[in-house]
Amino acid sequence: MLLPLFVTVLPVLFLAGLIQKALAFRRRHVDMDGEPPIPKTLFASSKWAIVLVWGAMVIQSWSDKLSFVDVPSVFASASIGLWAMGFALLFAGRSGLGDSFRIGSPKERTGLKRTGLYRFSRNPMYVGVYATLCAAVLRTLNPLLLLVAVYVIAVHHRIVLAEEAQLRRVFGDEYRTYGSQVRRYL
Repeated sequence: MLLPLFVTVLPVLFLAGLIQKALAFRRRHVDMDGEPPIPKTLFASSKWAIVLVWGAMVIQSWSDKLSFVDVPSVFASASIGLWAMGFALLFAGRSGLGDSFRIGSPKERTGLKRTGLYRFSRNPMYVGVYATLCAAVLRTLNPLLLLVAVYVIAVHHRIVLAEEAQLRRVFGDEYRTYGSQVRRYL
């Protein structure tokens, strides 16, 4: 009973935090929704697909109904570790961005974050998302979920490349120096 609850609470808390942040921004007349750096349909579909995969992980943790095969216990255990690590990166990454956090490219100038997790990865939140997707695939061994996860990762890599181009335009040499010192993902 505790494990399914743990698996369920993490995405619920993360999504609730996003909503809370959006409301706090709105009260200050700041739009948390930035401009999609890639075509809107790809951008939006990949964001919703993350929620779909997270939902599948939650369903699997409560019922084991999404696997077509018996999932070895080592895979199930590893998936929980990846799930927890992924959400730890998501929470810490979002917190580390503070008021610079946006879904998409900011419409106004924000600060370049280079502290906390951003000293080790230029994109710790994307690493967190990728880890949670891998966790869900590992926990279910569902080929359809694997395809959705691959789609999300491919689209999000394209988002990262577009965001990096935007950051080079906005921050110039400061971002180029940062990019030469800190890896894109790990």
